[in-house]
Amino acid sequence: MAPGRIYYGWVVVAALSVTETVSWGILYYGFPVFLQAMEEDLGASRVAVTGAFSAGMGIAALCAVPVGRWLDRHGPRLLMTAGSCLATVLLLAWSRVDSLPALYAVWVAMGLAMASVLYEPAFVAIVSWFTTRHRDRALLVVTLAGGLASTIFMPISAWLLVRLGWRTALLVLAVVLAVLTIPLHALVLRPGPGAAPPRAAGQRVASEVTSFTLSTAMRTGVFWVLAAAFVVSNFATISVTVHLIPYLGDRGYSPTVAAAMVGWIGAMQLPGRLLFAPVAVWFGHRVVTATIFFAQAAGLVQLALVARIPTLVPMVLLLGAANGMSTLARASSLAEIFGPRHYGSIAGAIALGANGARAVGPVGASLLMLALGSYEAVFGLLTLALMGAGAAVLLAGTRVTVPGDSRT
Repeated sequence: MAPGRIYYGWVVVAALSVTETVSWGILYYGFPVFLQAMEEDLGASRVAVTGAFSAGMGIAALCAVPVGRWLDRHGPRLLMTAGSCLATVLLLAWSRVDSLPALYAVWVAMGLAMASVLYEPAFVAIVSWFTTRHRDRALLVVTLAGGLASTIFMPISAWLLVRLGWRTALLVLAVVLAVLTIPLHALVLRPGPGAAPPRAAGQRVASEVTSFTLSTAMRTGVFWVLAAAFVVSNFATISVTVHLIPYLGDRGYSPTVAAAMVGWIGAMQLPGRLLFAPVAVWFGHRVVTATIFFAQAAGLVQLALVARIPTLVPMVLLLGAANGMSTLARASSLAEIFGPRHYGSIAGAIALGANGARAVGPVGASLLMLALGSYEAVFGLLTLALMGAGAAVLLAGTRVTVPGDSRT
């Protein structure tokens, strides 16, 4: 690279910072804004309407592995561009639904669009452009921008809802999504040097020397430890997000205070992400990833004991910061351990369980509460599971060798 010239990887990061913020803000955070209006217009219950969103998240999880394989072979440019086009068309279709089956059909297809444009393919693009030295910083920039998606787009969506109604609001958001994501995905994304295959037999790109294939990674213990740990973590995170308000309401907190706690947990993700890169440099990815699970466990203990503690502030700080770090930990630890060449396939396989847990978490936590008899018991069980996850990550290590198998 010529002196004074900006490394193209940072151009990719800038573009993805915009497209991830817009995509998360409209596709993920738009649904709850329009939820009540859709209930009234479609004459359906909240459970029935939110089921469409869960179905979309479930499809996104199931698509993670094939999407990852595609990304390894072809890169993110075509997939993310097509995903943005599909999402735009589906927003237009969503604005015209007049029945629950139509809503479900749109959101099943939306799951494919989300799998094509949200964090997983964006992380593949970043990993292909950056080595360990700058990878965490690049991931941090994109996730910090994406972390502002709800702050920016939920108020905008609500403003459009009040003035235009939910159907016309979706038409406006479809235009915004198309204008701000399709050109950037199509014109800016390019394969990075870490994605390039070896140039000739026996010749490898330096960054690829330690790259494991998915089949090789799946023969290591650390792969399954991380897969299980992030399933537990995501299940706990979404369970708290969905059930915290009714839980605190039953323990004497006002709806306003309970909602504020959920909001502050989300806000604390940003400083948590800012801390991740320097802490990972000091202590290593294994220790930091394990500590994230221990921090989540400490926060859940406080929830289980909420009737006996005077303040929820430590819980908010721990859960918020840990949740924010978890997104970066999953992306950077997989790249650090298994290498960049087959990152898409490996990350997709991990995301299958992690995102699946996000889809089933709300219902799963409700079923656990019925089986165990109280939210306190549910949070206690999740605390033990997270402590086990953290301990397993510490014991598993990050140096992996599989004799007799190819890597790159």
